[in-house]
Amino acid sequence: MPESYIIDDRDQQLFLLNREALVCADVLKAEMKNIFAKCWIYVGHGSELKSPGDFVSRRVAGRPVIFCRDQKGEVRCLFNTCRHRGALVCAERSGNKRRFMCMYHGWIYGNDGALVRVPGDEAYPDSFDATKYGLRSPARFENYRDFWFMCLDPDVIGLHEYLGPATGYIDLVIDQSPSGRMEVIGGIQEYDVAANWKLMVENSVDDYHLPATHATWLNFMANSGVKITPPKDKNLLLPTHGKAVDLGHGHFTTDNINFRGRPVAAWIPLYGEEARPEMAEIRAELVERLGDARATRVADTNRNLVIFPNLVINDGSSVTIRTFYPAAADKMHVIAWAVGPVEESASARARRLDAFLTFYGPGGFATPDDVEALEMVQQGLANWQDDPWSEMSRGMAREDEQMNSDEHHLRTFWRQWAKLMEARP
Repeated sequence: MPESYIIDDRDQQLFLLNREALVCADVLKAEMKNIFAKCWIYVGHGSELKSPGDFVSRRVAGRPVIFCRDQKGEVRCLFNTCRHRGALVCAERSGNKRRFMCMYHGWIYGNDGALVRVPGDEAYPDSFDATKYGLRSPARFENYRDFWFMCLDPDVIGLHEYLGPATGYIDLVIDQSPSGRMEVIGGIQEYDVAANWKLMVENSVDDYHLPATHATWLNFMANSGVKITPPKDKNLLLPTHGKAVDLGHGHFTTDNINFRGRPVAAWIPLYGEEARPEMAEIRAELVERLGDARATRVADTNRNLVIFPNLVINDGSSVTIRTFYPAAADKMHVIAWAVGPVEESASARARRLDAFLTFYGPGGFATPDDVEALEMVQQGLANWQDDPWSEMSRGMAREDEQMNSDEHHLRTFWRQWAKLMEARP
């Protein structure tokens, strides 16, 4: 491996990425040790666990876990690994249970992780202490406004400090709800992409690709009556100005004036005339509760927020939580959820889900294009040994704030990634 994966020459305004970072199995092995075992990693949203006993089993950073609410109502994250011989103790994807039983030898655990039954326990010596064999949990497990994260490093800084200014962008999502309560809507989307997981980080905030990759969607919007005005500034590519914001610890976001409609509460012709009165009521509630400036911020701007290393909250046409994990150096597994206010009406929820599915969904306008683009990148990277550098200098010469179609936010990610990967014990 090279001593550094990036060339970051701010004097010469040059930023290059060594493509070995996107193809090498040894790099992935180092990422699991230096990044996924050291950073706060998203587990799930508390609304997935509405009642005591509710659980969801999933893999988080390659580890099988049970995300659950115990009988006392406490949210927990348990390693889905029997303390006896290591088998899974929960094979179901979701449900409601007071107990989890290992199918191999029948050890039974409560949904608080405690070991409650060992078949034939009389055969164990007196030194066997069942209280020491409950299911293990991550070293740290904390939440910010019901977004739950785990960390395997007991010495990591607290979640709130880790998120830093990113909490303000999460607050913008939650402010859509009159009660301050958002919920995961319905089911879950899962799909695999034959590309390195870091390419999805880049793609999630790369507005530079929008006119080329998503031309079909832009034409559809224009033909549907949405105002798509070409920018007068030749350095800008999108109908509205936006910026790229570094939020510290490798987090970053785009921050745009909306042009594509928002279920809360920016009407566009695609929503239909019948939606106008209700959306006006939603906006009026925002103004009354938040004031004009904050209501405008919530309703009329959108953003793609990345929480390092692999959580994206898209607050645009709808609100989407998306996370993705490496399955191999050239393959990732993607999980996505739609999120909305708990109070919204059936008609508002229908608009939100339609926007979610038609743009962000794996069968929508955007995601299939993005998946195709990322897989074509991965295929092209087969030449990395003879063509080893990716160029990411767009916007480095800009002295004022960085634009959403610059590559400032991509550089933000790669600087943090390189810092952690090159750290020495």
